[in-house]
Order: sequence, then structure tokens, then C-alpha cells
Amino acid sequence: MKPTVLNCVRRRAVGTLLLLTLAASAHAAEVTLSGIADEDLEAKMRGGSLLVEQTLLEENPPSTAEILAAAQADYKRLLAVLYDNGHFAGAITISVDGREAADIPAVQPPASISSVIIRVDAGPTFLFGRASIAPLAPETELPEEFGTGQTASLGVLTETVSAGVNGWRAQGHAKAVLSKQELSADHPARLINAELELTPGPRLRFGPLVLTGQSDVRAQRILDIAGLPEGEVFSPEEIRLSTERLRRTGAFNAVALTEADDIGPGDTLAVNAQITDAPKRRLGFGAELSTIEGLTVSAFWMHRNLLGGAERLRFDAEISGIGGNSGGTDYRLGARFERPATFNEDTDFYALALLEQLDEVSFFSRQLDLEAGIKRIASAERTYTRGLGLRTAQTRDAFGERNYTLLTLPLSAEFDYRDDRLDAKDGYYLKANATPFVSITGSDNGLRSFIDARGYKTFGTARPVTLALRGQFGSVYGPDLSRAPADYLFYSGGGGTVRGQDYQSLGVPVGTETTGGRSFVGVSAEVRATVTDSIGVVLFADAGYIGEEEFFDGSGTWHSGAGLGLRYKTAIGPIRLDVAAPTSGPDAADSVQVYIGIGQSF
Repeated sequence: MKPTVLNCVRRRAVGTLLLLTLAASAHAAEVTLSGIADEDLEAKMRGGSLLVEQTLLEENPPSTAEILAAAQADYKRLLAVLYDNGHFAGAITISVDGREAADIPAVQPPASISSVIIRVDAGPTFLFGRASIAPLAPETELPEEFGTGQTASLGVLTETVSAGVNGWRAQGHAKAVLSKQELSADHPARLINAELELTPGPRLRFGPLVLTGQSDVRAQRILDIAGLPEGEVFSPEEIRLSTERLRRTGAFNAVALTEADDIGPGDTLAVNAQITDAPKRRLGFGAELSTIEGLTVSAFWMHRNLLGGAERLRFDAEISGIGGNSGGTDYRLGARFERPATFNEDTDFYALALLEQLDEVSFFSRQLDLEAGIKRIASAERTYTRGLGLRTAQTRDAFGERNYTLLTLPLSAEFDYRDDRLDAKDGYYLKANATPFVSITGSDNGLRSFIDARGYKTFGTARPVTLALRGQFGSVYGPDLSRAPADYLFYSGGGGTVRGQDYQSLGVPVGTETTGGRSFVGVSAEVRATVTDSIGVVLFADAGYIGEEEFFDGSGTWHSGAGLGLRYKTAIGPIRLDVAAPTSGPDAADSVQVYIGIGQSF
């Protein structure tokens, strides 16, 4: 059934639903849309009209030729909207200063246009009569709207065919197609009868991955990283996974995997890979400012294809505490090497070296970490790591100066189901770290664990409000407080825990001094409200707990803070400004803290 443009005028006494003004050269064209009683359908028609779209071009108003072209294009566009909403007997007329737009030669547009009138007679709503599609692959789920008595829609028909074809493709029938369709309209009964027939084609297996385009990454490494299972039954999911594996290396600007047009020998199907390299080197920097913690500046340099196999080498440098009141200045220098697809296509190898100095209010530490391990990417949302490390440090705290060396076994699991990492509206995030350590000198054996859990829920659409919650839980098990590594202990206060409280102001009293605790709990809540498309406000409250005990038992101390924040949306994430004050705690002072950064606080 092919769409036909109906140019007849059906008179109906209806009011004007839309009045728009188009600037055209030195004249203004008044555009009127009328004849639609249903508000929802009227909104869809307006959204599908090119003439309506032209009204948004305030800086570059259309010429009369462009207005005429838009009017002539609107016949098919608006008819398609009617068909997609079950109106198969509608009529559309578009008059330009009293003349039917379809009758005006496009090469001879009027010198001026003062009035454009779009009249729409939607006609009755058609329903599906007979609605069938066959054969279907097992477990194929069709749209609920495709069935006898449902509103007939070309969009539903398209979705139904797509579901049927994809059902067969998921079973290995890569060349499944719609081979026959019988569509008929019963106007007296206002029914659309749809009978669709699919041809699955043969069940195929993956052929070779054929590389096209020039890349500095070795061809064999590209094949290893993609991990396309040659010889196994075809699956669209495997093509998606192979594409994602290549993209996440960061070595490529563009990756496109497409199926070959023709079936190969033995019912195999080759896959073509079009690869474009990304720039090999990248340099970046960042800054964050807090009235208490001072200025933090950081920079990194990265090579994306160090040895020709998409290996990544990254150097990071950070200086924090500049001009702050949270101790002295801290320094951090790190190097990290990653090799994708080392043991299999979803397991990467990493090695790192980290040299760090922490000059905090309650302790001083200078440590070196050497570590190597594997990272398992189970999915786009789930990542696991396991490593073996050596940690040596010089520390000074309330218990005096100590040197220690530890053999560590760091383990982590990360689940990231947020819709946006920098400005989450819905979803959740969970990261759990566990680091068993064996003392070589200066400490006792033990286990340090930390959990960070976050959840997000947004309500409303016009001016959405997001509720964000965060919980943090830490523990050091094994050595007592005097023998535990000083930089493994927990403190609370500052931008990462309790805003409004002084940085690391809450710990465990030891005489006249303070040291960190072996247990930590942090709770944060934010209500984020959208004011405009680019500006938002935040109301937040934080609370933190530090205890001497290995696991939280309530015997320690709590403190809290609260405040207001402002967010300004940018392409790289929201710029964050938070102003907070302490609300409870042993050392709560009448002071206000200011925090500035990029991205939400959590």
C-alpha cells in the first residue's frame, strides 16, 4: 500500500490550533495549522512539519523559495504522521496565499508569501484486522501493539518486522529478510489487514574478520582484541562485543564492523572491520579548589599504542593542598601500563608504580607502591581486578615514626549502572575493594576493605528533580591501632566525606593527638533540582563516623554537615560549586566551606 497525497479540501468547522510566523526576506508568512481536534495528534503533526521547523530559524529566516519547498515536502511528511497514528483516510491541503502549494512550480516561487494555511482532516482511526507474521524464531517477542483490535500504525509494522528479523538473526540466520507482505485497507470497517512473511535463510557461522583501512596497531593484535569467534554460530551480540572491545582500548577514533553482503563457503559470513586510529599521544590537566583543602592541580600524559599492540602507557602527576589548611602539600606521581586482550579478549594486564607523599594534619606518609595484575571486563557495566603488589612506606603519626613493608593482594569489583558518570540521573554504582596484606617488616598481617555504594532516582520531566544517595564503609582488620599502617586508617571530613567539616577533622583521639580509625561509615544525600537547561541547584547533607574498632559497632564518633550547591551544565560535565557548614560533631565550628570542581560530588 503506497502513500498517496490527497489534495482535496474537506470542510470542517474547527478553530485554529497553531499560529506561527515565518520571516521570509522582507515579508512575514503567517502559517496556520487547523483541523485537528486531538491535542496529542496535533502535537505530532506539528513536530513532523517542516514548515513548523522553519519557524525556529530566527537567525537565518527562510526565503520564499525555502518556504515553498517546505510546504511541498510537508504533504508526505504529514501524511506519514497520520499513517503512523492509524489514520489511513486522511486529507491534507496546504495553500500558499490561496494557491495549492503542490500546484506552484518550485522553479518559480512567489516574490513574497504572506499566508500559509495547512488544513488536515485526520479521518477515522483504523485498527488492525488480520495481523500475522510468520515464521518466527523461538522466543521472538513482538510488539504488543501488533494484534487484532490494536491501532494500526506503520511504525508498529516496522517494529514488528524488525523484531521478527532480529529474532532469526539471534539464532544465527544473519540474512533473514521480509520476503512478502500483504497490506490491505477495509475502509467501511476501518481495518488494516497485515500479513507478513519472513525468509530466515541458512544458519550461518562466523567467517574471518577482514580488516580495511590503515592502522598502526598490528593486524593480529586487532584480531586478538576483537575476539570475534570465527567458526561459531553467527550472533549480532558477538559483533557488538567485538566492536566494544576495540573501542575501549582508546587506540581507535572509529570502529565499524559490518557483515559481508554474500555468504561464503560452508555457510560462513565474513565480517568487515573499518578501523581509524586515534592520535597516539594525549595530554590533559585538571584543577579543584576548596577553601580548606586548598588547590589541587593534576596533569597526565598518555601513549595509546606504545608497542604496536594498542598498549597504553600513562603518567599522572598531582599536587594537592596548595595554600590549604589541611596539613602540608601532598605529591603524587604514577605510571601505569595496560595491555588489552592479554589472556583473552576480555582480560587485560596492567602494571603500575606509584610514589606518593601525604602531609596531613594527623599523620605524614611517604610510600611507594609496585603492583601488577589483571582486569576482567565482564560487561560494559561490570569490571573485576586482581593483583599482586609490594608496598613500602615511612610514616609518622600519634604513635611515632615507623617504616613498614607489605606484600599485598588487591582485589576489586565495580558495578556501574549509572546513565551518566559525571551527572547521573538514574541507576546505581557499587565498588568494593579488599586488600589482604602480609607484613614483611613494621606491621602485622591484616585486611583493608572499602565499599562505595551510590544510587540515583529522577522524578519529573519538565523540571526534573534527582535524589542521590551515597554510602561508604571501611574497615582495617588484623593489626591493632598502634601497629596498623598509618595510611591505611580512616578519617572523615572534607569534600570526599563530610562537606562543611574541616578536612580529616574526625579521627580517634590518642592523648592530645588524633590518629585514624579502623572503621569508617559515610552517608550522603543530595536533592538536585533543575532550574534551567544549564543551571541546577542542590540541597545536600553528609554524615561521617570513625571508630577505633575493626568493624562498626557504634562506639565511635559521628559528625555531620549540610549546605547548598549550584551546578552549571557544560559539555564536559557540570561545574560544581558547593557551600557547606558543620551541623554536628565534637569540633564543629561556625565556619563555611566552599568546594569547586567538575562533575557532581558523587
